[in-house]
Amino acid sequence: MSTPPLGSQTVTQIGIIVRNLEETAQAWANLLGVPIPEIIVTDPAELARTEYQGRSTPARAKLAFLPLGQVTLELIEPIGEPSTWNDQLVQHGQSLHHIAFEIKGMTQQITILAEHGLPLVQRGEYQGGRYAYLDGQQQYGTIVELLEND
Repeated sequence: MSTPPLGSQTVTQIGIIVRNLEETAQAWANLLGVPIPEIIVTDPAELARTEYQGRSTPARAKLAFLPLGQVTLELIEPIGEPSTWNDQLVQHGQSLHHIAFEIKGMTQQITILAEHGLPLVQRGEYQGGRYAYLDGQQQYGTIVELLEND
């Protein structure tokens, strides 16, 4: 059996775009019976090296993470634009944004998946790793996120 193009079957995260992170994090915490998660803001562009559609962008996001066993629920409130986060909010309102997979070899995986019809939409870095969003809307109904941790 050949290696699948994605290179992983480990779902690590489900991402949802929200209008108001504080309210939505409170609602999810209440639903799940867990403490309200810490809210963080992504690094500025000069640290995150955020690119959208191949160009640098100042867009950032407020994030909250709720661990749910193997999968983490990531709540995302866009700050600024352009970004895939803001596009999702404008086009679909609060909604599923991505399913994330842990991978190794980010550059290689982006190339392989582009050859399989999943073009790179946005990428960036965070302390300890990097992410890439690939456009799987037409084929899979959502963005596919690749997460590579050092």
